[in-house]
Amino acid sequence: MAQWSDQVALVTGGARGIGRATAELLAKRGASVCVNYVSQAEAAETLAKELLAGGARAIAVGADVSDAKSVEAMVARTEAELGPITILVNNAGISLKATLDTFDEGDFARMREINVDGVIHTTRAVMGGMRARRYGRIVNISSVAGIGTAAAGNAFYAATKAAVIILTRRFAMELGAAGITVNAVAPGFVRTDMTEAKLSPDEWERTSNQFAERAMTGRIGEVADIANAVAFFAAPEASWVTGQVLAVDGGRLDYIGHA
Repeated sequence: MAQWSDQVALVTGGARGIGRATAELLAKRGASVCVNYVSQAEAAETLAKELLAGGARAIAVGADVSDAKSVEAMVARTEAELGPITILVNNAGISLKATLDTFDEGDFARMREINVDGVIHTTRAVMGGMRARRYGRIVNISSVAGIGTAAAGNAFYAATKAAVIILTRRFAMELGAAGITVNAVAPGFVRTDMTEAKLSPDEWERTSNQFAERAMTGRIGEVADIANAVAFFAAPEASWVTGQVLAVDGGRLDYIGHA
């Protein structure tokens, strides 16, 4: 059976937040890691150096996942420096709020290009090698918004994350016979530098308390909660789990049609 030390992981949007926590955990398990970034070059390079200092093999590579050629170049460099990619974590994404009244076609197109097209580009770029080796773990980061929550202004973001869920299941069907599993993690409200940065301290306290009250566990999520779920799907032992969507949300109670 494959071991963690045999694994090479590509984590898109890996410079901060959920991506960073995932890269750190996969490296801790023994995998070599490519930390992908677009604008967070310094953070990505710092993380790669920290992983190297901790005994892991790691590199940071800039690439916009919405650009297929850029993704192909990133995969080629990763495999040249670290070896064949066996784990792909599609974490890169953006969240833009809008209602039917404030919908902007350009904003939505950009969100779709990253959140949806990015998953397609990266999966296509790694699947050939995974098929040839008859082994692969692909984990897509969706959102509970894609399952259905009533948070205002999230309709179009939710549409992109629902698309990720559908692609997860369909890609699992296409790739399963080649020994490649494809699963998705759907986070609830998680504390990250991005979610906190959008709000003042008072707004953050109020918002986080509201989301905590909607969860059975009575708290919001931390990035480690999501990274642990990703690591489960990425594990060599998880060979008979595919096409699944795991909501990691503390037991949210605000889905449409529910409490």
